[in-house]
Amino acid sequence: MSTPNAPTTPAPRLLHHQVDGPLTGPPLLLGPSLGTALSVWDAQTAGLARDHRVVRWDLPGHGGSPAGLFPESGGVADLGRQVLRLADALGIDRFAYAGISLGGAVGTWLAVHHPDRITSLALVCSSARFGDPQAWHARAALVRAEGIGPVADTAAGRWFTADFADSPAARAAAADLRDVDPHAYASLCEALAAYDLRGDLHAVTAATLVVAGRDDPATPVAHARELADAIPGSTLLELPGASHLANVERPLPVQAALLSHFTAGGAGGTDDASRHTAGDAVRRTVLGDAHVDRAIARTTPFSAVFQDFITRYAWGEVWTRPGLDHRTRRCLTLTALVARGHHEELAMHLRAALVSGDLTPEDVQEVLLQAAVYCGVPAANAAFAAADRILADIGNTPEETR
Repeated sequence: MSTPNAPTTPAPRLLHHQVDGPLTGPPLLLGPSLGTALSVWDAQTAGLARDHRVVRWDLPGHGGSPAGLFPESGGVADLGRQVLRLADALGIDRFAYAGISLGGAVGTWLAVHHPDRITSLALVCSSARFGDPQAWHARAALVRAEGIGPVADTAAGRWFTADFADSPAARAAAADLRDVDPHAYASLCEALAAYDLRGDLHAVTAATLVVAGRDDPATPVAHARELADAIPGSTLLELPGASHLANVERPLPVQAALLSHFTAGGAGGTDDASRHTAGDAVRRTVLGDAHVDRAIARTTPFSAVFQDFITRYAWGEVWTRPGLDHRTRRCLTLTALVARGHHEELAMHLRAALVSGDLTPEDVQEVLLQAAVYCGVPAANAAFAAADRILADIGNTPEETR
């Protein structure tokens, strides 16, 4: 005789997500900004997924996540619980987390209320309180009355600098916004209006990196400084030439900062093999794959021990430390190379810094002027000549090959 199946309660639906990278790698969850899909992290995913199990997720009503996943009158805490449910379903106990804007708010909530789950944290163009609540209520009312169109029409001005707003990446992000469910968008605006963790930031125990775009009108640098000042032991990186979606506008500097932070924050091990793996990833981010591949190709049995040494020690131990961001380390490196007259190494690091976008020509000019005062005019003269040659060469290089 057969026994009827007992009635079961359907499992709750999960946020739409995508997993990249090795399943055995340390897990890293990436949260998006309001109005964007998980594709907002496309520029960083390949680099982060070399060694991490990267999980990107969509907000309710965005990308592939149903609007009904967000409860009526829900808040950021509800999103945080959705992320924990997703992590549990994937068998992930503890994880590193990076989030942009609203995605960063979710990460902050998790770090405050579930510190046992967060190994390290990165907050990109985020805030502990996103401005005047009335402005968010007004935007919610606008979207409910007129749809997502009016917000999408003005998104580029909030998300990007004027020079970047018409780029293919900017246009793709704006197109994603037009597909967002208006009711879900409005409800998330109201969640942002109610969000305020300023009094709880001291409770964050995870190693934290705060990234700000200097031209961000949505979460100005002052918001990032408030986060960094209140979260114990946190590091602040301010990116020139970047607005609210800094990881889209300045993808390489953001990737470098995240790689450095999550490697140093405990994602990797402390044995030689782990240091070599972490060092190779950071070396490639700072100097570029082409340079590192050429260096490896030139390695002989005699020089292999030195290649291993610099990868483990210089890149795997020093460049991965959390105390300084990559932009600052580049400036220090350039100054030291000017002072010692290491012109070949100087040219290599100048080119890498300029091509990556970590340093602008104006930044390099300031570094070399500073070096002229403390290292001597002849040393700076040679450095300016090298920088001139590299800038001229880069200026004649097609954009797609840079």
